[in-house]
Amino acid sequence: MPDLTDTKTEIPAQRAAEVPEAKPEKARSLGLDAWHDLRRRPIFVISALLIVLLIVIAIAPGLFTSVDPRAGDLRTHFLTKPNYGHLFQPDWFGYDGQGRSIYARVIYGARASVVVGICVTAGVTVLGGITGMIAGYFGGWVDTIVSRVTDIFFGIPLLLGALVVLNAFTSRTIWSVVFALVALGWTQMTRVMRGSVITVKQADYVTAAKALGAGTTRIMVKHILPNAIAPVIVVATIALGGYIATEATLSFLGIGLQDPTISWGIDINSAQKVIRTAPFALFFPAGMLSITVLAFIMLGDAVRDALDPKLR
Repeated sequence: MPDLTDTKTEIPAQRAAEVPEAKPEKARSLGLDAWHDLRRRPIFVISALLIVLLIVIAIAPGLFTSVDPRAGDLRTHFLTKPNYGHLFQPDWFGYDGQGRSIYARVIYGARASVVVGICVTAGVTVLGGITGMIAGYFGGWVDTIVSRVTDIFFGIPLLLGALVVLNAFTSRTIWSVVFALVALGWTQMTRVMRGSVITVKQADYVTAAKALGAGTTRIMVKHILPNAIAPVIVVATIALGGYIATEATLSFLGIGLQDPTISWGIDINSAQKVIRTAPFALFFPAGMLSITVLAFIMLGDAVRDALDPKLR
């Protein structure tokens, strides 16, 4: 008579062996988790698409118009009204007081604004990030000196200080505007980074790294920077739109960019003289500037909500 005891015990064992083991879900990093959340936000998608379009326009304006934005014909095109029957043509936005295509100037004006905004943001983020990390990590007299210098620069209004600095340049170009804004705009990033580093350096993993004999540079680069950079990224993204608006304001006042450089601020300044007879000359460059600033502010808000767990 066969022994059924072994059979009964073997069948469940075989079935258990055939069932695949559940694999533990791999934990996502803060960046991947934020990216997963950002992709589901319509405000991020819309603002990102606008910014990508602006960058493409700034890099290759010839893809959108073949007209020389500096060429004008006063006899034929003096303050000619827009012709909406011809999309993406020179007369789509009309012509300004110099007989130049407003559409072509709006397209080429994106380059100066985008370059200034990105370069200033990168400059203030690097300068402010380094000074803020040094002050927050070392503390003591180093923190005191950096904080007092930051307070001095922070007391200078950005727009007023840029007016004074740019007046010292005989020829004002994109890079002179970038230099003026970086020299005066790094203080906010320093304060944000300093506060974030002071919080992060008290974490257990930083204490453990010190106990294991890790050097100061390694601790700052490998442990503190990746965990303290999130607030700086949020502030930098929002501030980028503000720097673009500041450049346009300086150019509007005649202190920023100058001809032959094409800027939305310069065109807004020229259009204010004919605002009653030709309001379209003011509307299109001002509208493009507003859309650009709004896109970066929307992007910054979306990034802030994704990186801050408290806002989810």
